[in-house]
Amino acid sequence: MAKTRLYIVRHGKTMFNTIGRAQGWSDTPLTAEGEKGIHHLGIGLRQAGIEFKRAFSSDSGRTIQTMGILLDELGLRDQITYTYDKRIREWCFGSFDGSFDVDLFTGLLPRIFNVDHVHQLSYPELAEGLVEVDTANWAESWGVLSGRIVDGFTAMAKELEESGGGNALIVSHGMTIGTFMYLIDQRRPHGIQNGSVTVVEFENGQFKIEVVGDTSYREAGAKLVETND
Repeated sequence: MAKTRLYIVRHGKTMFNTIGRAQGWSDTPLTAEGEKGIHHLGIGLRQAGIEFKRAFSSDSGRTIQTMGILLDELGLRDQITYTYDKRIREWCFGSFDGSFDVDLFTGLLPRIFNVDHVHQLSYPELAEGLVEVDTANWAESWGVLSGRIVDGFTAMAKELEESGGGNALIVSHGMTIGTFMYLIDQRRPHGIQNGSVTVVEFENGQFKIEVVGDTSYREAGAKLVETND
């Protein structure tokens, strides 16, 4: 049986990413620059010769748009099964969905915990803070948030493993990917770039991180396009 690996991509750069707004469960489409970056990523993955057996994304428009570009570049549209899964959505920022990052992550949350920067806070503390400030009562507790993320990725890995292993292509979100890494081995990656690839292996019911936020595939694709132009 082949090794079971999840290639987890952060979606392409969106309108809200570009102007520094917290996106969460709200949604904006990829910009022209964002689409270009994902085309480059798809070319890079194709050049690397990685074979994908399954495809998954969250049910957010930006991840679906990203996956569509990747499947086209890889020649896999309608060739492999592709499933949406809301469990790997981004964090819900509740009433702060769509607010400026600086207001939420640099201003409000650090003040609540009396720290200089939000990166000083753990993921559980961040979740607790969001629940506290969310006037709409939509933000998820740490237990709910972490539970649905690990359940989602685990279900994908088990489905792949039960079918003989192989590689799954997954498109998710920056904080969701970071949270998954934290749940595996307590690491806390910051600044996972749009169009980067995080790879984890699944064996004997356990995940092992191989690489986090790898931009080499996107960069290789960009160089190939530049050379051909």
